[in-house]
Amino acid sequence: MQHTTVLLHEAVDGLELDSSDIVVDATFGSGGHAREIATHLGPDGLYIGIDADACALQLEKVGEVQPRVELVNDNFKNLTNILSSLQVEKVDAILADLGWRMEQFADGAKGFSFQHDGPLHMTFGNPEDYLFTAADIVNEWEEENIADVLYGYADERFSRRIAKGIVEARKQAPIETTFQLVSIIEQSLPKVVLRKRLNPATKTFQALRIAVNDELTVLQQFIADGFTALAPGGHMAIITFHSIEDRVVKHSFRELAQGEQGELITKKPISPSEEELKANPRARSAKLRIIKKYP
Repeated sequence: MQHTTVLLHEAVDGLELDSSDIVVDATFGSGGHAREIATHLGPDGLYIGIDADACALQLEKVGEVQPRVELVNDNFKNLTNILSSLQVEKVDAILADLGWRMEQFADGAKGFSFQHDGPLHMTFGNPEDYLFTAADIVNEWEEENIADVLYGYADERFSRRIAKGIVEARKQAPIETTFQLVSIIEQSLPKVVLRKRLNPATKTFQALRIAVNDELTVLQQFIADGFTALAPGGHMAIITFHSIEDRVVKHSFRELAQGEQGELITKKPISPSEEELKANPRARSAKLRIIKKYP
């Protein structure tokens, strides 16, 4: 299935780009936003695309471009160091799309998908570089801690039942694959839940992924570092796909506005239009928030 970029024009238009701007695309992904950003930049402009997945960084995704292009294989949590390495002091715009590109679910290699069997890593980068993986959580953490992760990072109402099921299952054998975990989740839930439209493993996988990658802490730090890196009058736009992420962005932007450091361009988040939802139902949970740094 081909990836469709969400809120493409709303996000890029919201950056209010000039042809000579320096733009950070913190989540290069499939290059959808990159191509659109590049059309707004001229020879004096600079596009910086960042992605933790080296496989995503392909120059041809940007298309035929006029600006200078720098593609960086790193996590956006290291934004300050990335800009320093490029000898960039200030940028004019920052965009982050926190959604997932379809290629990341094409196979089970990283363990993100409950529809493909694979190892329970759930890491953006090399699993060996992480303090723990999803497999470590389900096989080694205490039942109460697992339940807290599922509820705190995904509002999973059956967190305690699932955590208990995980602990009981691992007594028999280690939980090593995504399909093993899906089976345990399904066996732990009431049958009525299994008949609902949302896959019963969705929230558990979301929570484990957030915990493994420390996504909420990383997001908070990224917003702080990114806003510091913005030039006066610069814009930061962030697209989220679940309420917990959106809450972090909302509160962070609000604090900056209340501290008279920036202006909330979006008092309420921008959601996909009806036309976009018809063409791409997966966009239904997307929310875009934009803040402008005061001159």
